Amino acid sequence: MPQGSLQNKYDQKELEVNALLEITQAVNSNLSEDYLYKIFEFTLRANLKLDKLTLYVKEEDWECKVQFGTKKDFTQVALGSSCLQVSDTTEIKKLDLEVPCFSEFDIIIPVKHKDRLLAFVFVKVKSKSEDLVDTTFIQALSNIMLVAIENKRLARKQLEQQAFQRDMEIASNVQNYLFPKNLPKVGRIQIEAFYQPCRTVGGDYYDYIELEKENQSVVCIADVSGKGIPAAILMSNFQAVLRTVVRTASDPLEVVQELNYHLCRNANRENFITFFMAIYDYGTKELRYVNSGHNPPLLLDKKGGIQQLTIGSTVLGAFDPLPFIDMGTVKDIEDFSLFLFTDGLTETFNDKDEEFGTERLEEFLKSHQGKPLEQVHTALLKALDDYRDGHPFDDDLTFLSCRITNDTL
Repeated sequence: MPQGSLQNKYDQKELEVNALLEITQAVNSNLSEDYLYKIFEFTLRANLKLDKLTLYVKEEDWECKVQFGTKKDFTQVALGSSCLQVSDTTEIKKLDLEVPCFSEFDIIIPVKHKDRLLAFVFVKVKSKSEDLVDTTFIQALSNIMLVAIENKRLARKQLEQQAFQRDMEIASNVQNYLFPKNLPKVGRIQIEAFYQPCRTVGGDYYDYIELEKENQSVVCIADVSGKGIPAAILMSNFQAVLRTVVRTASDPLEVVQELNYHLCRNANRENFITFFMAIYDYGTKELRYVNSGHNPPLLLDKKGGIQQLTIGSTVLGAFDPLPFIDMGTVKDIEDFSLFLFTDGLTETFNDKDEEFGTERLEEFLKSHQGKPLEQVHTALLKALDDYRDGHPFDDDLTFLSCRITNDTL
């Protein structure tokens, strides 16, 4: 072998080793994906006698990430099925191409990692001698770069998932602060509540507020459209406004109108809230309420009668002012139970896609009237579990029982 030819081969191998070291250093320096692609292009152009090159990488779909010297803009060209079937370095002229523009190139080089196809490199050499192209070097260089890019993406995705999980945990903790910590269990008012979000955080909310000066108690429940962090944030703002307004408003109508006003501005009418609130006056023995598009709570009197509380307005946050609003009143009531719930309860489905429904709920409450509230809730959860028989809950599940005994005062 001529000395000059041997020296050329030695020099070429030295260039290739240096190129591999360069891109390895770039990978270790945690450079961006775009920068790695630029180094890849520069390295091949500087060290190989290439006239044209195109690199296709498999992401969601096959995308052209690097190209130079081409007549066609291959970022706008999809790989054909004939290219996708190539498993070894192949001359383009031996392929039956359904995408003619790939005939610009001499060779197609598949790049694999552990038998998984990562990319295709199309090359055309300046000389017609194909032995001038070291396809093994191109494969090695491409493999190092693409595996590094994939690892960077996996690491970034993991960090994003961890950050999202932290955000969800924070939102969940914030949401838990919205619910009253101490509910009365004895005396003239007893309250039991249950809340189970469909996800880490949900869009349901309930509250109990004691207005001692007015000798009144307030119970309410709400369901915001949407789920997750945005719903939790909106509900947090809603709760803050409610707890401020309810202590200064003259009646439930004023509370609801004020809530709607703030909600329309804070949510830009992109989300709405169904809401129910009731105020019981121990002195007048009168229950006043407004139902704003919420599932009608159920009022059970001591004689076993049951009625749905439907009077009120449409949902909050959709219209300002509200197109209509009324207040419901139940007079001369002193011994009763109030059951509030969100649609996650009645819309619990079984394996036949049949919902639990309001009628079944009413029958359950009638059959458990007078029992301790904690016992009622335990039995209701069992009834729901038995009914769905393993079918998952599709929505947040929230319900609240309020029992008032005011006939001895």
